[in-house]
Amino acid sequence: MEYNIGDIVRTKKVHPCGSKLWKITRIGVDFKLKCQGCGHEIMVERPKALKMITKIEQKNSEG
Repeated sequence: MEYNIGDIVRTKKVHPCGSKLWKITRIGVDFKLKCQGCGHEIMVERPKALKMITKIEQKNSEG
Protein backbone atom coordinates (compact mmCIF):
# COMPACT_ATOMS: atom_id res chain seq x y z
CA MET A 1 0.00 0.00 0.00
CA GLU A 2 1.27 3.47 -0.83
CA TYR A 3 1.12 6.18 1.83
CA ASN A 4 1.43 9.92 1.32
CA ILE A 5 1.90 12.87 3.64
CA GLY A 6 -1.49 14.11 4.79
CA ASP A 7 -3.25 10.73 4.60
CA ILE A 8 -5.45 9.76 7.56
CA VAL A 9 -4.82 6.14 8.55
CA ARG A 10 -6.41 3.70 11.01
CA THR A 11 -4.22 1.64 13.38
CA LYS A 12 -4.77 -1.73 15.02
CA LYS A 13 -4.44 -0.46 18.59
CA VAL A 14 -6.35 2.39 20.21
CA HIS A 15 -4.37 5.41 21.47
CA PRO A 16 -4.94 6.15 25.20
CA CYS A 17 -7.13 9.12 24.19
CA GLY A 18 -9.53 6.69 22.46
CA SER A 19 -8.71 7.47 18.83
CA LYS A 20 -7.49 5.03 16.16
CA LEU A 21 -7.03 7.70 13.49
CA TRP A 22 -3.62 9.22 12.74
CA LYS A 23 -2.43 11.77 10.15
CA ILE A 24 0.87 11.04 8.39
CA THR A 25 3.09 14.12 8.66
CA ARG A 26 6.42 12.62 7.55
CA ILE A 27 7.49 9.60 5.49
CA GLY A 28 11.00 8.23 5.17
CA VAL A 29 13.00 5.77 7.23
CA ASP A 30 10.55 6.70 10.00
CA PHE A 31 6.87 7.64 9.85
CA LYS A 32 5.74 10.67 11.87
CA LEU A 33 2.12 10.30 12.90
CA LYS A 34 -0.19 12.82 14.59
CA CYS A 35 -3.13 11.54 16.62
CA GLN A 36 -6.42 12.96 15.38
CA GLY A 37 -7.96 12.70 18.84
CA CYS A 38 -5.49 14.56 21.07
CA GLY A 39 -2.79 15.88 18.70
CA HIS A 40 0.05 13.78 20.19
CA GLU A 41 2.86 13.14 17.66
CA ILE A 42 4.98 10.00 17.46
CA MET A 43 7.88 8.78 15.32
CA VAL A 44 7.69 5.11 14.34
CA GLU A 45 10.19 3.04 12.36
CA ARG A 46 8.89 2.23 8.87
CA PRO A 47 8.54 -1.59 9.37
CA LYS A 48 6.65 -1.10 12.65
CA ALA A 49 4.42 1.59 11.11
CA LEU A 50 3.54 -0.64 8.16
CA LYS A 51 2.48 -3.38 10.60
CA MET A 52 0.39 -1.09 12.83
CA ILE A 53 -1.57 0.62 10.00
CA THR A 54 -4.65 -1.32 8.91
CA LYS A 55 -6.12 0.96 6.23
CA ILE A 56 -6.24 4.46 4.77
CA GLU A 57 -9.38 6.25 5.96
CA GLN A 58 -8.90 9.40 3.89
CA LYS A 59 -6.41 10.13 1.11
CA ASN A 60 -4.69 13.53 1.06
CA SER A 61 -6.85 15.78 -1.15
CA GLU A 62 -3.95 18.06 -2.12
CA GLY A 63 -1.95 17.37 -5.31
